[in-house]
Amino acid sequence: MSESIKLTIDGQSVQISEGQTVLDGARKLGIEVPTLCQDDRVDNAGCCRMCLVEIDGQRRLQPSCAFKATEGMNVQTASNKVEKHRKMLLSFYLADHAIDVDGLPAERGVGNTLRQQAQTYGTGPTLPAIHAPRVARADNNPYIHFDPAACVLCGLCTRYCDEVEAVSAISLAGRGAATTIATADQIGLLESSCELCGGCIAVCPTGAMTEKPSLENVSAKAEQVRSTCNFCGVGCQLDLHVEDDKVVRVTSPPPGTTVNDGNLCVKGRFSYEFIHHKDRLTTPLIRNEAGQLVPTSWSNAIQVAARGLMGVRDKHGTDALGFVSSSRCTGEENYLMQKLSRAAFGTNNCHQCAAT
Repeated sequence: MSESIKLTIDGQSVQISEGQTVLDGARKLGIEVPTLCQDDRVDNAGCCRMCLVEIDGQRRLQPSCAFKATEGMNVQTASNKVEKHRKMLLSFYLADHAIDVDGLPAERGVGNTLRQQAQTYGTGPTLPAIHAPRVARADNNPYIHFDPAACVLCGLCTRYCDEVEAVSAISLAGRGAATTIATADQIGLLESSCELCGGCIAVCPTGAMTEKPSLENVSAKAEQVRSTCNFCGVGCQLDLHVEDDKVVRVTSPPPGTTVNDGNLCVKGRFSYEFIHHKDRLTTPLIRNEAGQLVPTSWSNAIQVAARGLMGVRDKHGTDALGFVSSSRCTGEENYLMQKLSRAAFGTNNCHQCAAT
């Protein structure tokens, strides 16, 4: 076990494990330190500079996300020096975006952290727009849209792609003000190693990475509902954004809160069109005497299925039956399927598709 150290943050004493950062200590005390480039799933880079704090004995402000805490350290997260730095930094960010605080989009991707921080902490003097010739590129992939004008070059999307997904489909390219997020040789995401998981969208603090299907379909009044992905048996949690009884977007919960740690695959994040598809079955179907599928009630459909199973059992024996359950079902439903096979019909011919 690692040893613990004691430090003081904004006049409050806190005890954390050796090797943890100043930001870890602040969060343990419930003190909010703003960040743009930090995510618990990737290594801290300290590149956005929003989390700088004042530490006794240090000549300069230090990035709390990457600065290791030491015994007896005294930290100020909201001193005059820190607040002045934050306002000036936000002024630079807004000059890079060439739009004022109220003009920043309220919702792009999973939100706009930069806009929220500008409104929360304020800004310094209004600076002239920075000329940043970031050239947008066409990409015909159906899911991920990138707006270089909204990017603050925090590198969080590239680090997530590299460290969490181990794909490295995107990276920083260019020099100086022309630096942007790109792929190797500027190829499209469909031609790259990208898995279209949308993790870059989930971590982007400004919405520069956005879901293409949601660009025009989502408003601020969409209700958020926690649910479970039904594409496999992992049980990933996801948030459905519902507007007018229709799912218009799927996002992932915050990291560290659910079984999937805030990660989703391409199916979980983007394949929700089936929910409202015109060909989706909404009622059970059985075959009539002419062999045509016709709607019926659930009770009648279950009775027809039971009669068919018992007819096979009585004519050919229990081993003529086989039961296959789906990984899209819950653990309880899969348990009931094998119980139906073994207890009700007396056969061990039972399988689950996730076992293959």
